[in-house]
Amino acid sequence: MSLYATRQAALGKILAEDGLSAYLAHHPVSVSYLTGYDENPGERFFALALHPTAPMHLICPALSVNQAQRAGITSLDALKDGDNPEPVVRALAERAGWRGRIAVDDEMPAALLLKLQAMLPEITFVSGSTSLAKLMRAKDEAELAALTKAGEIADQTFEAIKGELKIGMTELEIARRLGELMAERGGVPTFGIVGISAGGAEPHHHNGDAALSQGDILLMDFGCTYGGYFSDITRMVSIGEPSDPEADKVYDVVYRAHMAARALIKPGVTAGELDAAAREVIEQAGYGELFSHRTGHGVGRKIHEDPYIMPGSSEPLFVGDCFSIEPGIYLAGRFGVRIENLVTATPEGHRSFNVDPAPTLERVSL
Repeated sequence: MSLYATRQAALGKILAEDGLSAYLAHHPVSVSYLTGYDENPGERFFALALHPTAPMHLICPALSVNQAQRAGITSLDALKDGDNPEPVVRALAERAGWRGRIAVDDEMPAALLLKLQAMLPEITFVSGSTSLAKLMRAKDEAELAALTKAGEIADQTFEAIKGELKIGMTELEIARRLGELMAERGGVPTFGIVGISAGGAEPHHHNGDAALSQGDILLMDFGCTYGGYFSDITRMVSIGEPSDPEADKVYDVVYRAHMAARALIKPGVTAGELDAAAREVIEQAGYGELFSHRTGHGVGRKIHEDPYIMPGSSEPLFVGDCFSIEPGIYLAGRFGVRIENLVTATPEGHRSFNVDPAPTLERVSL
């Protein structure tokens, strides 16, 4: 059985267990994960239907038929622009025995979901994220290899950028160079957040024209894909001795929080327990109110996916789960510190896709 046939069969079993008569995939990541067919249909009607027992079937734009067939999808209906999709949808629903509840991609556009609801008022459409996550969370060896390579590219890029920083470089220039360095090493750059001093105090800072000067505390959060799988890393450096006297202390607290969460990682531990371990270190140091986000998120074909390492989560970890550990402290108007590695849960504990962060705030002399 091929990789994609195995995944489709596994999802069919999950659907049966979850009491769902079908899963309608629309997002390119979901579709490509399940079939190897990777195309964004845009605003056109598109739905890949998978079932517990009935065959898989695709409803797609006519202009996409050749690509779908090359990926091995033979059961499909093609819609020309202007065609009414309702007859083919209702025929598929009758043929495949749709009833009760059907799951859809969480990213399915509202315009498409509203059309489906109008066509099939007898069906209850529900979020499919939990069902598909059961399958996508457990990364196989090929997926782990791609994540490992993506992590290596991130590590190499961080080491390279330190040798290229210059006084006067702007956030935008540093972000652009991070992307170039990742591309030079075989990655497909996807994002780069660069915060110089006060900019780093905004967790999702928008890069701007702030320029490096002596004493600045530089936050770099960046990543790429390799083989369709993401890297995501955050590293900190000080340009010479930090001008803010609290920088070393804050870095130490975040580093200890990062390592406290990682020390707990093993199958069966809950995502909420990991978050609590990191949060406790930060709260005990008096910075609890300045840690404003979750400790981590799953990573794979998507940059954010299950499991989410967040307060109160009772979701247990499984072997093959891949996620970030990224606690942070943000002092508005001054600087922020976030330290992030991607890891995977193993039978014995965990393995990091990145080299360990420096235990003290690293100085870069310019």
